[in-house]
Amino acid sequence: MSMQNQKYDEEKLHRLRPLVVLTGPTAVGKTAVSVEFAKKVRGEIISADSMQVYRGMDIGSAKIKKDEMSGIPHHLLDILEPEETFNVMLFQKLAKAKIEEIYSRGHIPVLTGGTGFYIQSVLYDISFTEEADKTVRNRLEREALEKGAEYLHGKLAAADPVTAKNIHANNVKRVIRALEFYELNGYPLSEHNETQRQKSSPYLFRYYVLNEPREILYGRIEGRVDEMMAEGLVAEVKALKERGCTRDMISMQGLGYKEMLDHLAGACTLEEAVETIKKETRHFAKRQLTWFRREKEVTWVEKESFEDKRQILSFLTEDFDRNIGAKLREEETTS
Repeated sequence: MSMQNQKYDEEKLHRLRPLVVLTGPTAVGKTAVSVEFAKKVRGEIISADSMQVYRGMDIGSAKIKKDEMSGIPHHLLDILEPEETFNVMLFQKLAKAKIEEIYSRGHIPVLTGGTGFYIQSVLYDISFTEEADKTVRNRLEREALEKGAEYLHGKLAAADPVTAKNIHANNVKRVIRALEFYELNGYPLSEHNETQRQKSSPYLFRYYVLNEPREILYGRIEGRVDEMMAEGLVAEVKALKERGCTRDMISMQGLGYKEMLDHLAGACTLEEAVETIKKETRHFAKRQLTWFRREKEVTWVEKESFEDKRQILSFLTEDFDRNIGAKLREEETTS
């Protein structure tokens, strides 16, 4: 029987709650490594990505293709229409439900993707409060329309510079939510997040961050954007525009989508849009790395320290076996 078809004891999984996080900056090569790793540890993959949840948004989100999954189940892909809203609270709810399902099948959940806050929300079971009163949010939305995204981002920078640094000015919805939190609670969202980050995790986890030298990563980003263009990113965004998707939708805030919408609206040339995507993706990768460096109990996997992917997988599986597999075997011998 292959490792992929074997199962762990369901009761032990629910009690010990093992969880693997495999993340890293965009374009570092998480997808291929996560599939091979999941094969070795009897895993199923949960996507921690804010864009890959949307149907019809495949190229710009670098969504894994069916033939690349190698039979490994992937969850939280293609579950929403672009017109629907997705946020960290919904992600947390769905991901936690999937984790329980994966345990019930005798497998290990592998949380893979580059959205750090989504990962943190699950790993430390962060508490969220959804305010029923939308007065503040409605006022901030009016300010955004009347005074512009840069004005609102400046307002956030004055109130909560840490959060402002991690949110692009064009991501108006996230800026509004951060300002709303500040106004309703009287202290910055960054302070709340830091407090939540100090919580202990309910999981027996390993948190791996795949990384490589910046000049190599930036080269991979440029190559990925060129590949997206060759695969038909313009046509994908044009189809979304024709079905009524607009720049203010959460789905259209993703890198590649808002820039192509600007091009299709005549605001910039195709070449300018492509260069903007590359530049903003580099900036995004830098923000991701800043986030991961603040996280605790992280194992950094520097690709330059290994000869090839096979060595990286050997390191990951051996580390998993020492820290999680051993505890599962220990349970087997003592129960």
